[in-house]
Amino acid sequence: MSDCRTPVPPELLRFRVDPAGFDFASTDELEPYLGVLGQERAQAAIEFGVAMQRPGYNIFVMGDPGCGRLSLVTHYLQTRAHDLAVPSDWLYLNNFTDIRQPLALELPAGKGKSLVADMEAFVDNLMATFPTAFENPAFQRGKQAIELEFNQRYSRAIDEVEAAARAESIALFREGDSVSFSPMLGGEPVSEEEFAGFPEEEREAFHATAKRLEKNLNDALMALPQWKRESSERLRQLQQDTITQAVEPLLVGLAETYGEAPALLRYLEDARHDLLRTVAEMLMEDRPLEGRDEVSKRQDLVNRYCPKLLVSHAGEDAPVVYEPNPTYGNLFGRVEYVNEQGALVTHYKLIYPGAVHQANGGYLILDAEKLVSEPHVWPALKRALKNRQIRIEAPQQDPGQVAVVTLNPEEIPLRVKIVLIGDAELYYVMQALDDEFNELFRVLADFDDHLTRNAATTLDLARLIRAHADETGCPALTPAAVARLVEVSIRHAGHTGRLSARIGDLFELVGEADLLRGREGGAAIDQSHVESALRLREQRLGRISQQLREEVLEGRVLIDTAGSAVGKINGLTVLEVGDSRFGMPARITATLYPGTRGVVDIEREVLLGQAIHSKGIMILSGYLGHRYARDFPLAVSANIAIEQSYGYVDGDSASLAEVCALISALTGIPIRQSLATTGSINQYGEVQAVGGVNEKIEGFFRLCAERGFHGEHGVIIPKANLSSLMLEQDVVEAATRGDFAVYSVDSVDEALALLTGIAAATVNAKAVSKLRSLSRLSGNGRSR
Repeated sequence: MSDCRTPVPPELLRFRVDPAGFDFASTDELEPYLGVLGQERAQAAIEFGVAMQRPGYNIFVMGDPGCGRLSLVTHYLQTRAHDLAVPSDWLYLNNFTDIRQPLALELPAGKGKSLVADMEAFVDNLMATFPTAFENPAFQRGKQAIELEFNQRYSRAIDEVEAAARAESIALFREGDSVSFSPMLGGEPVSEEEFAGFPEEEREAFHATAKRLEKNLNDALMALPQWKRESSERLRQLQQDTITQAVEPLLVGLAETYGEAPALLRYLEDARHDLLRTVAEMLMEDRPLEGRDEVSKRQDLVNRYCPKLLVSHAGEDAPVVYEPNPTYGNLFGRVEYVNEQGALVTHYKLIYPGAVHQANGGYLILDAEKLVSEPHVWPALKRALKNRQIRIEAPQQDPGQVAVVTLNPEEIPLRVKIVLIGDAELYYVMQALDDEFNELFRVLADFDDHLTRNAATTLDLARLIRAHADETGCPALTPAAVARLVEVSIRHAGHTGRLSARIGDLFELVGEADLLRGREGGAAIDQSHVESALRLREQRLGRISQQLREEVLEGRVLIDTAGSAVGKINGLTVLEVGDSRFGMPARITATLYPGTRGVVDIEREVLLGQAIHSKGIMILSGYLGHRYARDFPLAVSANIAIEQSYGYVDGDSASLAEVCALISALTGIPIRQSLATTGSINQYGEVQAVGGVNEKIEGFFRLCAERGFHGEHGVIIPKANLSSLMLEQDVVEAATRGDFAVYSVDSVDEALALLTGIAAATVNAKAVSKLRSLSRLSGNGRSR
């Protein structure tokens, strides 16, 4: 019997980590590992990207979820943040010239909060000052003088007309602002009854004289509007002078405190001019704002004069911000609205910052997939990085949305390092489809999906588990528990010489094991808790795999695990449904007849076969021609199908099974159905490694176990996959008993010998003979 017919020894089916190899009684004795295990290449790239301060050197961190991308980036950036200067505070000020365009103000770190507090105190002082300032004796004397002068000018004009009237024996009467005339008799005004008794000529003479006197009065009072304007202007100037004198000491103190900010000094000067109107409208007793109490007045003043503090980093390092939900508003800020009497209105105090504002002067970490899935966000981020400005504006408006008046705040300079985190597929898609991507993200930090397994990395993994246990409040782990976790990591890595970089999966398992420990009342997490957590996880996720096996057991899906058949073989597949990943056998069939169509991939013909699977079929055709038809034309029509497969099929790991099924159909030699096969081939018949080999073996093993072992069950895998074997304990035990076998092969010939029980040379000779006769048939057919 050849070497290929000897099963893989049971001790090679599962790599075991000996707990005795650990020099600790529990993980409490270990020094916690801080940072991310491995990933030296990615860390060096991140260090380079952070150190490079030129525009465009933003960072894309590429790797699979769970490999520590976010934790490494966050931890490193937080350490580097100590070296950066604390960024400035940013505020928005009311623009008294155009309230729709608030002004941006930059102040040293910590000064923003002080300014807001000082301006609120200024408002309080303003309300305490007014209207008391108008009760000042100087103001009252000035006001009275202005009113007295106006009254005197008015009275002089009336007096002159009154004297003229008396000379005509006519009396002048004043009733408020109205003036009337009455005739006099004996120095006294006559009554209406007496006037009615006057002769007609005298009455007409009185009316003529009264009319002339009214004209004289009108002429004398023609300048009255001008007198009123002059008096009002003098009174307004008096009020402004009083307001200025009262406000000036308040503003001088602010100007002295914040004299290093020219923009703020300009704002204070604009506020001083605006206060002349606001105080007169809101804080004068004789003109109270209708319906506004003191609290409302104060709020109105705060909304008009107190700055809006956008960001402040007082007493902090440079910011390191992770935005988990990068919507447009969450990133670039927003302007909110309030409903006032049915209308949506806004003002500068309703401006709110986004993550870009919070991170300005430091680092901003974003999830690339979420970023590109949000409308308008990616183009806006590119504009901000290229223009080096943060602009708060509403994204492109929905045509059906009601238009509202909004603000256009002044732009703020952008000085931030962006770190995008995503997987390889997204990185290459963005690189290919967006010409600006490489200009803005010139640094790639590529995270490995595995680590080299050795004593040092294994110990570091144990230390990392200790650090995680400390962070989450889990108890210590025993060496046996750590050993089992290392085995899980090896299986996830798919190679016994590696550890998986998806450390997050192990942390989840530790948490689940801790729950079981707590139920049992154990002091430490042991191997049994980890085993139970794995078993329970398999139960939670195993519904679909169990249903598929039941369909096979009930005969609805045709898969034989005993006997032999021509043109039929059991292939091994891996299915991934959500978090569930499991192996499942699939029947592969081949039929063959004279013709020249070649090998037809039925999956491809019905558009279910994906590119890699179709490539495997084409390689299979190349192998047939190279192996069997070097000296005559390969004239054959054959069909290959994965039976009862109703979804997309991809990958070339079925090509070994497919070529064996085709050779069986060609030669008529039956294939053992108690074996299942996986492996990829090249055109020379060499068998190549495939993925998911553990799940594939276990999938066929579970089916055979439920049907009952008869001593001939097993699987054929590529010899290159021996380093991937990390099978479950029940598979190893079955192999030890002889119930189940795992065979490894290097070539198609070795697989044929195992599957048929006949020497490969005999099978190949029969294949050549059959193909030669088919070639002659096809040639004769053409000659006719």
